[in-house]
Amino acid sequence: MKRLIAMLSLAVAATACGARQVEVKTGPQPVSEVTLRVTNNLSQATNIYVVNGGSDIFLKQVAAKSAESMNVPGISAGATVGLKATPIDGSRSYTRDNVTLSGLYEWQVP
Repeated sequence: MKRLIAMLSLAVAATACGARQVEVKTGPQPVSEVTLRVTNNLSQATNIYVVNGGSDIFLKQVAAKSAESMNVPGISAGATVGLKATPIDGSRSYTRDNVTLSGLYEWQVP
């Protein structure tokens, strides 16, 4: 009987210490409430940023002489932010301050 108890104890201990299968999933991505449409009138590609709380959040690079729509992640509708566009050569920046984002906001650079 002692031998049977000892074997059962070992079997339970081995099962408890064995590898467990773990499934890791990414949760659903939050849908942005705000869309920014940028028309880049410059002759070179431009990097677009939202400035929130003093931090630049890169959104997308918009090709020369084209327009792009982009979601603005992490910014709630009604938030007041800044917008910044920097041509890829870094020659200057174009900004727009105190922009209240809601739904679709359109911005032309320059």
